[in-house]
Amino acid sequence: MSNAQEIIPSNESAFIEQLAEGLKQRITEENKTGIMRRDTHAKMYGIVKAEFIVESKLPSDLAIGVFQDAKTYQAWIRFSNQDGDKPDIARDIRSMAIKLMGVPGVKLNAPTLASNTQDFVLMNPPMFIAKTPQEFYGFFSAVQGNWLNKLFFFSTHLPLVFNLFKAFIKIANPLQTRYFSTTPYLLGKQAVKYSTIPHVTKPDVIPQNPADDYLRLAMREQLQKGAAYFDFCVQRQTNADDMPIEDPTKVWSESLSAFCKVATIKILQQDFDNPTNNYFGEHISFNPWRVLPEHRPLGGINRTRRVVYEIISQFRHAYNQVERKEPESWEISAPRS
Repeated sequence: MSNAQEIIPSNESAFIEQLAEGLKQRITEENKTGIMRRDTHAKMYGIVKAEFIVESKLPSDLAIGVFQDAKTYQAWIRFSNQDGDKPDIARDIRSMAIKLMGVPGVKLNAPTLASNTQDFVLMNPPMFIAKTPQEFYGFFSAVQGNWLNKLFFFSTHLPLVFNLFKAFIKIANPLQTRYFSTTPYLLGKQAVKYSTIPHVTKPDVIPQNPADDYLRLAMREQLQKGAAYFDFCVQRQTNADDMPIEDPTKVWSESLSAFCKVATIKILQQDFDNPTNNYFGEHISFNPWRVLPEHRPLGGINRTRRVVYEIISQFRHAYNQVERKEPESWEISAPRS
C-alpha cells in the first residue's frame, strides 16, 4: 500500500448517515436550556484571540497551503470539554479548535462558496477511540442504548474500551496541554498528522478542591498575566503499514517520524471571559473540512466528519435562529438582547 492512500468501504456511507441522524436526535432530546448545543465539545472553557505565525524557510514538502509563506494569521481558538455537563475535574477528552482568518480560496467543506477561514481541530489523545465509521456508529448506538446493549458492545470491543480509558484524562490548564489531530490529512501529496505543543516553564497543578469550571479560571488567570504559546507541528507519514490512513486508533510513532514545527501559536494576553465572547464561542462552527484542497482530510473518520459536522452545524444554527457566518477579524458582535 502506498502512502496517503485511502480505502473506502462500499457500505460506509450508510453508517455515516445513521450516525448523523442519531446525533440530531440526541442533541434535540438533551436540549434543556432552549439553546441547541454541539453534539460533542459543548462545554467551552473559553474562546481566545491568537496569532498563527508560520515559520520562514520551511522545507519544500512542508511549505504548502497555509504554510507556504512566512506570514502571521489572526486566529480564534476555542478550548472545550467533550461532555457538556461534567465538572472540569471529571476525566474527559479536551479539544483545541483553531480558526485562521485571512486564508483566501475555496474550502472543501463548501466548494461552491469562497471563505477566508481555515480550521484545524485537535484533541488531547494522540489516537481516535474508534477505527472505522461502522465501529464509531456501534459505539454511539451502545451508549444511547440500555445496559444490555452497552455490555454486549463493550465486551466485544475491548480495544475501544482501552482507548477510551487512555483518552479520558484530567488536566490542570488547557493552555498547558498537548493536543493532536488524531486523524491524518494531506499536505500536498503526502499524509501528515498535526500536534500543538505548549510552552510551559512552571506547569499548573490541579487544585485540591477545584471549582466545577476551574479550567476556565486557570485560562483566565494565565492570560491576565501574559501571552501563552504553542508550537504547531506536522508529522509526516513515512510508512503506510505502521502509520495507517484508515486506522486512527493507531498512533504514528514519533521515533519513526518526528513532529516538525511549522508555526508558532501566540495566544494574546486578554480578558476573554465575557458575555460577547461566550456568545460567539457558543455559536461559532469548526470543521476539519474547512481547508484548502492541499490540506484535505484523509480516512474514514474524517469522511464521517465531512457529513456529520455540516449536518449538525446547519441543524443547531437553524434551531437557534443564528446566522452561520465565518468571522473576518477579532471584532465580534455582542449577543442579542
